[in-house]
Amino acid sequence: MTATDYLTSGRQTIRLEIEAVQELLNHLDDHFSRACELMFNCKGRVIVTGMGKSGHIGNKIAATLASTGTPAFFVHPGEASHGDLGMFTGNDLVLALSNSGETAEVVTILPLIKRMGAPLVSITANSQSTLARSADINLHIPVDREACPLGLAPTSSTTAQLVLGDALAIALLEARGFSSEDFAFSHPGGSLGRRLLLKVDDIMHTGAEIPVVSADTPVREALLEVTRKHLGMTAVTDADGKLLGIFTDGDLRRTLDLAVDLAATQIHEVMTPDATRIRPGILAAEALSLMQERKINALLVVDDQERPVGALNMHDMLKAGVI
Repeated sequence: MTATDYLTSGRQTIRLEIEAVQELLNHLDDHFSRACELMFNCKGRVIVTGMGKSGHIGNKIAATLASTGTPAFFVHPGEASHGDLGMFTGNDLVLALSNSGETAEVVTILPLIKRMGAPLVSITANSQSTLARSADINLHIPVDREACPLGLAPTSSTTAQLVLGDALAIALLEARGFSSEDFAFSHPGGSLGRRLLLKVDDIMHTGAEIPVVSADTPVREALLEVTRKHLGMTAVTDADGKLLGIFTDGDLRRTLDLAVDLAATQIHEVMTPDATRIRPGILAAEALSLMQERKINALLVVDDQERPVGALNMHDMLKAGVI
């Protein structure tokens, strides 16, 4: 095959799978709504099962359901016949995938699923199959032609299964009012989890790490504090420790332009008063949004008495994975 042949084949495969998804969209009906209702009202968990390629798709559907608010897990139908049916209860719902609807390993466990009283939703390409007729609701995939030119390898059919599984998961997500915060709780190790769950308290510098000088500190000494604490700024406080302002690298450049005496000039004369500040407990993502809005690189965290209790900058956001 030439490079052109490869491209032609690839495009043909994609075209056929697009057609399969389009056909699925055209055939979506009230069976889908009823399946969603059953899954939404399930008191237990959604148990997904399927053999071969349908099993791989089922595994992914179970993972998507679980991460979007519908408790779910995958059980291999062969293992189910050898003890794993003990995972099933009458409060669960079974979602079974089989393109033919006659997969032996799946058909074998159908009487036991029915006996325990668990609702059964099937996804098949054959609406007259054993699986489809046994199901409380059958979701029909109208795929007449696989993308495989031999008509053997599951391609268009598994793509349609996957899309239908995503449609179920997202419909249930919306029905539950599942939020981005809910999503983050099931993905604490991901970047989204960090963005949505991390608070400034988790990443801010505290105690002796906070750069602070009093209002009457000479600029030269204030610069030493900025250098020691490595945050590119220092808080300026009054005699009671309350925040008066902030002195940043930008303030230093402006001060040097004025050609002032750094040893004789007090920091309150050249600081930025009314510094942007935040309270403890807010999300790091909110703090980042504020920094981007104000076009600043550092923030001070103050308590109810306006005393600095923390400090952070863009580097801290970057290290924590918030950016």
